[in-house]
Amino acid sequence: MNTMRIGGTGRLGQRGFTLIEMVITLALVGILALAIMPFSELIVQRQKEQELSAALREIRIALDAYKDASDAGQIEKEAEASGYPPSLTVLVTGVKNARDPKGGLLMFLRRVPRDPFFAGDPDTPAEETWNARAYGTPPEQAAGGSSWSGDVGKDVFDVSSKSDRVGINGIPYKQW
Repeated sequence: MNTMRIGGTGRLGQRGFTLIEMVITLALVGILALAIMPFSELIVQRQKEQELSAALREIRIALDAYKDASDAGQIEKEAEASGYPPSLTVLVTGVKNARDPKGGLLMFLRRVPRDPFFAGDPDTPAEETWNARAYGTPPEQAAGGSSWSGDVGKDVFDVSSKSDRVGINGIPYKQW
């Protein structure tokens, strides 16, 4: 005799999650997401800081190469000139090689990198995303926020970020 039980209360055939299990799971996923958010923001900031450091290094190497070429007589300059370029654009467009009889150009950068922390208009040329410091200008004045088109001076001796933010290491980006 084969009897079948109808309306049994056993859980053997049931599958799935209860509402409480679902709520606990969603709460745990939410807590993990909240813990990961600041960490991901830190990763993005660290990546931008690496870009800033690389851009500053690239520009400063080009400025020094321009100065070396000027001191070696490859770039014509006035007697009282410092030997640094008049603008960052000159590093890209190039200057006439005074020692080349064919009048070739000396170029020092393929392009001027943008400041990754520049918060202004995205259409701003890369050259204008930096604070420029002229030769003989104290660092405090250059980092104080002088604009590119303002009192830059006769040359570009150094550059710094225009950002008012502070790095992960506690040093403002203007002082990097």
